Amino acid sequence: MRRHDFEPGKLVIGLVLLGGCAAYLAAAAGRWHFPAYVLLPALGIALCVSGTVSALAVSIRRRREFGAERGDR
Repeated sequence: MRRHDFEPGKLVIGLVLLGGCAAYLAAAAGRWHFPAYVLLPALGIALCVSGTVSALAVSIRRRREFGAERGDR
């Protein structure tokens, strides 16, 4: 039995946040220079993508549960 359901939206936002942290660390170390204002729109886009992925995951999960109740599997 699974302990919890897989939530791909959290995976997406976590990877984007880790990427942002890596970008700031690279900039602090002097290895890479980027305009800091780029990360704010990237975070907004990532939140939208994460929400879309979560909505798709929920709809797929509901469809599977509904199909199992009807015996379509």
